[in-house]
Amino acid sequence: MAARSAMPAEEITTAASDFFKAFSDKTRLRILAALVSTELCVCDIASLLNMSQSAISHQLRFLKQARLVKSRKNGKTVYYALCDDHIQTILAQGIAHVQ
Repeated sequence: MAARSAMPAEEITTAASDFFKAFSDKTRLRILAALVSTELCVCDIASLLNMSQSAISHQLRFLKQARLVKSRKNGKTVYYALCDDHIQTILAQGIAHVQ
């Protein structure tokens, strides 16, 4: 059966499901959208989204564990950026789809 042979392995669908869960929260989507243009620190993201630094840090931790964002430390400040261009593409396609 063609459908059976086209199905990805269960571990792949599980990993993909976890990946897409990261996009299921509007705060995380807003953070990703903010990081499309430049890297930002927690305080900049918190100011941009009008949220507490604690709330932003919590979401960034989730996004980092999901390998959607990466961090870079400069002195005491940690800057966050998208991991790669795939994240930007997926975000842009999702937004374009709902528009």
